[in-house]
Amino acid sequence: MFEKYFQIKGSGSTMRTEILAGITTFLTMAYILAVNPNILAATGMDKGALFTATAVASIVGTLAMSLLAKLPFAQAPGMGMNAFFAFTVCLGMGYSWQFALTAILCEGLIFLVLNFFNLRAAIVDAIPATLKNAISAGIGLFIAFVGLQSSGIVVKNDATLVTIGQITSGTALLALIGLVITSVLLIKKVKGGLLIGIIATAIIGIPMGITKFTGVMDVPPSPSPLFFKFDFSQIFTWDMLIVVFTFLFVDVFDTVGTLIGVCSKANMLDAKGQIPNVKKAFYSDAIGTLSGAVFGTSAVTTYVESASGVSEGGRTGMTSLVTAACFALALLFAPLFLSIPGAATAPILILVGLMMLDPIKDIDLTDYSEAIPAFMCIIAMPLMYSIAEGIALGLLAYVFLNVISGKFKKVSIAMYILAVLFILNYIFIQ
Repeated sequence: MFEKYFQIKGSGSTMRTEILAGITTFLTMAYILAVNPNILAATGMDKGALFTATAVASIVGTLAMSLLAKLPFAQAPGMGMNAFFAFTVCLGMGYSWQFALTAILCEGLIFLVLNFFNLRAAIVDAIPATLKNAISAGIGLFIAFVGLQSSGIVVKNDATLVTIGQITSGTALLALIGLVITSVLLIKKVKGGLLIGIIATAIIGIPMGITKFTGVMDVPPSPSPLFFKFDFSQIFTWDMLIVVFTFLFVDVFDTVGTLIGVCSKANMLDAKGQIPNVKKAFYSDAIGTLSGAVFGTSAVTTYVESASGVSEGGRTGMTSLVTAACFALALLFAPLFLSIPGAATAPILILVGLMMLDPIKDIDLTDYSEAIPAFMCIIAMPLMYSIAEGIALGLLAYVFLNVISGKFKKVSIAMYILAVLFILNYIFIQ
């Protein structure tokens, strides 16, 4: 049945290879089951329900990628979008997590509409490659800064805004130990290194009095504290528009970049360099995001860790089907994942931040009309503690500098429209 549906032999793979590839993908991205609840719990959301929501959204999104797009890619709540959800929308802008979930729901619905009318490509093409690369790098620095701050390695200082924390004890020391352990695992190319690093760090935290294990297996926590908890009272406000746009913007380019990168690695691009079943892949992304909003988590996206399964030979939706099954099995281990403290997940935030810096190498730093806007975007995200502000300032810098320099033909109509909207926001809203 699986062979007939996924055409496993026709893709040059085998059932055994697909199963091993699916397990490998899960091991490399299972850290999200511990990281995502820790990040979003900062908003006051129920941590147990967050674990269930994270797992369910990952299962639904990955199943859609498997059965609909028939691609070996897994999905889960995206790193960066969860940080924007918690630290910008809720803690920064002061909105409730119900407001943020409503924005996720709207983003998922808009994504479906854009995909139906084939407008995704138009949006992607309207934004210069420089800003696409800068956004990824900026989010990487932002995530790393969140990890440093949440662990106490970096603390606030009235004179200098931030400074080094007490790194010889407590959570900061545990996070540094975890950073060393996980870094070595990555250097040694150990499969599932991020997950192993989290578990090892959490175990070390037991004698330090930081980790409080409450068990290994149990029935999954109830999703009811977060299930269908939307706030439609501010759905037509400017802030909602900005938040939805930012979620959509990051989600589109994150998914496109991941799909292209992983497909290239697996030699899966067609003769025209196109992603196979790309429209269905984007439908899968939207389906995962909508399920995440309903159950109570941030936007879902395709994970670059899918490349680990592809490297093991995964070529069909059977790989992602196995990964989805692993996420379903993980639901039974809720006590284990929920016992992991923030200090044990902080090293993952720092190292994932490093991984997201990779697109910097594709930015032409010798062309200042490209480099300066990119730099503004990258540096604004961590220093202003806002992904949205980084996108806005990078985009405005790109439009202004190129127009004033006489390079206005480089700027698309969509960029001009977005620049006007952001200017109006700064004048009349902020």
